[in-house]
Amino acid sequence: MSAPGTLIEGNARVLGDHINTDAIIPATYLVSHDPVELGSHLMEGLDPEFSSRLKSGDIIVAGENFGSGSSREHALLAIKGAGVSCVIASSFARIFFRNAVNVGLPILESPEVVEATEEGDRLHVDLAAGTVENLTAGVSFSVQHYPEFMRRIIDAGGLIDFIKGSDLET
Repeated sequence: MSAPGTLIEGNARVLGDHINTDAIIPATYLVSHDPVELGSHLMEGLDPEFSSRLKSGDIIVAGENFGSGSSREHALLAIKGAGVSCVIASSFARIFFRNAVNVGLPILESPEVVEATEEGDRLHVDLAAGTVENLTAGVSFSVQHYPEFMRRIIDAGGLIDFIKGSDLET
């Protein structure tokens, strides 16, 4: 699966507050490490049809405390495996944020974007500039931009792929 890069565009899939990693991918599926298999069960406990409505490149927009709970990377692999290109939330659990960078999934904190976004809105995200534009509503927002080194990790598809492709001296 290729990294989404600095520019991302997709339709918003809106969720609520306090979506924990158990809701993102139920524990029943933790026997798999296949992102596509995990992605087919994304948010199954909240909405059994959620993953079937996703289109490649869609952007999850959620409320407070997204990704709380256990620190399992399966939740992030499921999001990527379902074809989600980015997650924007009012706030994230800290371990979820770090794990997102490690697996190459861009995530952004912005309560303003969340408040201004409705299901299906078309969003344009520029990670380098730190902007999110809601093309449907015709509004733009400044968000914390990703530092260059984090964008390189995300562009590589995650930390392991970044290290494999680096010219690091041992």
